[in-house]
Amino acid sequence: MPRWLATPSCHSCRPGVLLAPALDVAGKGRQLPSMTRLDDWLNSRSIPAFAAVRAFEAVGRLGGIRAAAAALKIDHSVISRHLRHLEDFLGVALVQRDSSHLHLTEAGARYHGRISAVLAELALATAEVRDPGPKTTILVWCVPGFAAQWVTDRLAHFEQLWPQYNLELRPTDVHANLIAHEADVDIRFYLDDWPPNPGGRGLRHVELVRPPIMIVASPSVAASLADKALEDLLDQTLLHEENDYQWRAWFTQNGLTRPLPDRLPGPLLWHAHLAISAARNNRGLALASTFLVDVDLKSGALVEVKIPGTRAVVMGGYAFVTRDDRWTIEIILHFRRFLQLEVANFAAADRVSFAI
Repeated sequence: MPRWLATPSCHSCRPGVLLAPALDVAGKGRQLPSMTRLDDWLNSRSIPAFAAVRAFEAVGRLGGIRAAAAALKIDHSVISRHLRHLEDFLGVALVQRDSSHLHLTEAGARYHGRISAVLAELALATAEVRDPGPKTTILVWCVPGFAAQWVTDRLAHFEQLWPQYNLELRPTDVHANLIAHEADVDIRFYLDDWPPNPGGRGLRHVELVRPPIMIVASPSVAASLADKALEDLLDQTLLHEENDYQWRAWFTQNGLTRPLPDRLPGPLLWHAHLAISAARNNRGLALASTFLVDVDLKSGALVEVKIPGTRAVVMGGYAFVTRDDRWTIEIILHFRRFLQLEVANFAAADRVSFAI
C-alpha cells in the first residue's frame, strides 16, 4: 500500500457537560445559582418558555421576524413579543434592530448556536420515536472538487451495494453544522497547520486519505516549462483556490530558498475544480491530487509538471466527519467503510502515477 494512503484511524472528542455552570449568555462571567444536580436546573426557573426559544431560533435561522412568523404560522407581533420576553428573561439583548434589518448580537449569536442544536436534537429524537425503524437516508456535505471529481462517480456503486439506502450529496465549501443536524456527514480537505481542524466537541472523524499534491497544466503550458527550475515557477501564472497557502506550502516543502513575495502571482479561482478547469484551458499551473485530475491525466487534457529537484508533497488530508452518537449508525458506517475501500482500490490502481 502506498505510504501516502492514510491508515484508517479515528479521532473523537467526547461531548462535554450539557450545561456550563460558570458563564451567563452574555459571557461576562456572572455566577449562576449554585446547582449541583441536573434536576435542580430542570426544576428551577432557569429555563425560558419554549415558545420564546422556538421563536428566537426561527428568527436567527431565517433572518427576520416576518420570515419566522410565516414559518411558524403565527402573527409577526407574537414573534416580537416572544423575543422581548426572552431578552427580559435573559437580561441581555439578543437582536439588534435598525430601520430595515435585524441582526443577532454577539450574545444572541452564541445563544442561538446552542439552542439551535438543542431544538434540532429534540426534533430528531421525536422523529425517531415516531418512526423507530433504521435510518435509511443521509445527507452528505462535501467540498465541491472532491464531490464532483471523485465521490459522485462512485455513488452508483454504493447504490448497487446498498439499494435500501438513500444518499444525498451536496457540494459546498461551507462546513456543515453537524451538531445542529444540518447534515449527517461532512467531507472536506483539511490543510496541515491551517485552521480549522476536523472534528470538535460531540464529533468524530476519520482521515480517508492524505494524497500528494502535484503541479498540473495543459500539455502546451507544460512543454513551455521544459527547461525551467524551481525558482522560475514564481514568474509563471499560478492558479489559486481561496488563497495562496497551498502554493506556499508546496514551495516550502520543495526547499525553495528564495524569499516568497507577499502575494504570489496568479488569480484566485476559489474552487479546486475551477482551478483545474483553468489549467486545462492553458491559463496557468494548478495544484491537485489525482483524486481530482485522474480523468484529465488519463485523457491527456492535463499532464503532471515535473520540475527537476521537486516532488509532489502532502499538505493535508480528506476527513470524514459525523456526530459521535451517529458514528455506528448502519448507513453511516457502511458509507464510511465504502469510501475507505474505494480510496484503497483507487490507490492500488493509480499508485504509479504518484511522485512518492
